This record gives sequence, C-alpha cells and structure tokens, in this order.
Amino acid sequence: MKKITLVLSMVLFTIAGAFAQIEKPVTWSYAAKKISKTEAVLYIKANIEDRWHIYSQNIKDGGPVKTTFTFSPSKDFSLLGKTTEPKAIVKYESTFKMNVSYFEKSVVFQQKIKLNKAATVVKGKVEFMVCNDKQCLPPEEVEFSVPVK
Repeated sequence: MKKITLVLSMVLFTIAGAFAQIEKPVTWSYAAKKISKTEAVLYIKANIEDRWHIYSQNIKDGGPVKTTFTFSPSKDFSLLGKTTEPKAIVKYESTFKMNVSYFEKSVVFQQKIKLNKAATVVKGKVEFMVCNDKQCLPPEEVEFSVPVK
C-alpha cells in the first residue's frame, strides 16, 4: 500500500510540475548584415506569443519597463546612432494610467555599427518586460552575441 501511495504521489507531483512551467512568451533571434566594408546593421528580433506584447524603447517614466539595449564595449566596432525600432502600437493602459507604445507578434530592432575590424562579434543584453491583458511578467534580461562577418 505504501508503494502505491508513493508512486501516485510521484505521478501527481510530476504532472503538477509540468503545469507550473515558467512562462517565456518572448524568444529572441539575432543577425547581422554588412552594408559596406566598414559598416554593418545588427537585427535583433523578438518573436512574441499571441496575446502578449513588449514595450517600446520610448516609454515615459512612471510606465512599464521599456525595452533597453546595452552593448558591450569593444575596439572592433563602434555604435552609429541609437537602436531603431518600427512604428509601435500606442494605446492607453489603465494599469499605468498613461498611453504606452508596444509591439505584438514580432518586432525587429536595428543597430548600425562602424567596423574597425573585418569580422567581429557584437555582445550585449536586452532588458524588456512582457504583458498581456491580465498580467505582466517581471522584467527580464537576455544576453546576446551576434557574429559579423
């Protein structure tokens, strides 16, 4: 009888654990394209699950955590300008009591760089917050590494 109870308990905890998975509604991918011998563009793409959204880089204080890119310093390249983004959806969110800019489904951010070396690897991190109409997940940081050849 004890063995049956033990086996049933293990099965129950395994099933419960499967349903308690941490949500990861955003996945990131990265690419780079040389546009000349001395310049390249980094493409940083967020794929966002249905009913979720991430916020723009251009959010006023007092709102959600905006998407922020931090690039690790390197002698191999320098940043040209700021990271750009496409036109965002703007909507009033009662949670923050303000208009916010955000992206659904997918978004591609771009960063132009000047190359000081023919090939390099651009490293950095992106901080973002993801929400749906019911909840926001805690802000998250994801490190990236983009080879430029």
